[in-house]
Amino acid sequence: MSGLTLAARLGRRCAPALLAALLLGAPGAPALAAERIVPPPAEGAVRIAVFNMSLSRKGPGLAWKALAEGRQKAVLAAAEIVRQVNPDVIAVLELDYDREGLALAALQALLAQPGPDPDGAPGVDYPFAVAPPVNTGLPSGVDLDGDGRAAGPGDAQGWGAFPGQYGLAVLSRLPLDLDGLRCFQKLRWAEMPDALIPAEFYGPEGMAAIRLSSKTHLDLAAALPDGRVLHLLVSHPTPPVFDGHEDRNGRRNHDEIRFWADYISGADWMVDDHGVQGGLAAGAGFVILGDLNADPADGDGRREGIRALLSHPLVQDPAPVSEGAVEAAAAQGGANARQQGDPALDTADWRDGSGKGGGPGNLRVDFALPSAGWEVTGSGVFWPRRDAPGGALTADGKRPASSDHRLVWVDIR
Repeated sequence: MSGLTLAARLGRRCAPALLAALLLGAPGAPALAAERIVPPPAEGAVRIAVFNMSLSRKGPGLAWKALAEGRQKAVLAAAEIVRQVNPDVIAVLELDYDREGLALAALQALLAQPGPDPDGAPGVDYPFAVAPPVNTGLPSGVDLDGDGRAAGPGDAQGWGAFPGQYGLAVLSRLPLDLDGLRCFQKLRWAEMPDALIPAEFYGPEGMAAIRLSSKTHLDLAAALPDGRVLHLLVSHPTPPVFDGHEDRNGRRNHDEIRFWADYISGADWMVDDHGVQGGLAAGAGFVILGDLNADPADGDGRREGIRALLSHPLVQDPAPVSEGAVEAAAAQGGANARQQGDPALDTADWRDGSGKGGGPGNLRVDFALPSAGWEVTGSGVFWPRRDAPGGALTADGKRPASSDHRLVWVDIR
């Protein structure tokens, strides 16, 4: 089945926009390359990952162009990180959405190639992939940011300079149940019981317009080798900053995270974009994947939403660590020295332009959280020490070499 035909069929699942989904034939075997830095999962386990690859660009089509050309150093480094970890399924964040699926196809093609360096890892083939439409940059028609005009990134359903900016995708070696895909792009924030939405700030018109998800919330089922089903629950909540005393972004971040706690608990208040009501069925296995923009111990996202999710009885937190995060926090200093959380857990390298810790400090904001029924055989954060193999992929002078986020993975069986 052609990618376009499949996309047209799937568009009805995530209306109104067309869902860019491609089912590509696996290319030929990649050239031999050096052994991967990250060991493979234990026998019988599958590796599930999330990576904010920072592939978003300033205008429509520029992300696809950067991926297709394959010349930008940060893009090549991010792709090599994926090859080195070699997950069976990966949720990719900050990949600009386009209706034709060009950026998604270019990312698949780039990852399928072996690393450009002599010691680069073999390419990874992901024949199943989907990139749903998102709320970022989508005009709301309402003055949501209170600047007196109903136009611009601040008045979009999710902050973005153009529709689809900061989108997301799922790439997989495991078959994906695209017919059963559930998207919650259009769910209004006010539909959530006891929502923290600042009603006085938005007013009746804004309350009626604004959606809960700043991008989308996605439930996508993958078929495991033994025939069981694993639900991939993917989102990328808004950063809890860049607002005022009304705390609209902080409140929205909290409720976007709380959505998953309600969803896995079987709540019935949510309705997906296809009109199906209710949360996840009891006993269903899942992994929550996302750059949740919330650290349970530090930063502006330190709220009940993320803490409640991590302590949920149906969720287990593998708490992956890295040596590179500890090294970076000590070298950068600044806000890192004042934080309460364990720096080994950090997944975001948020240094300032000087290369020091003058920004918000490094935080744990990226998560791969399996349901309690799985056996966790391994987990990790790809953040090597600077002098270790792969260190150049994450540390490079004043700015991160690839993304300001790190790839996080969990191995389950």
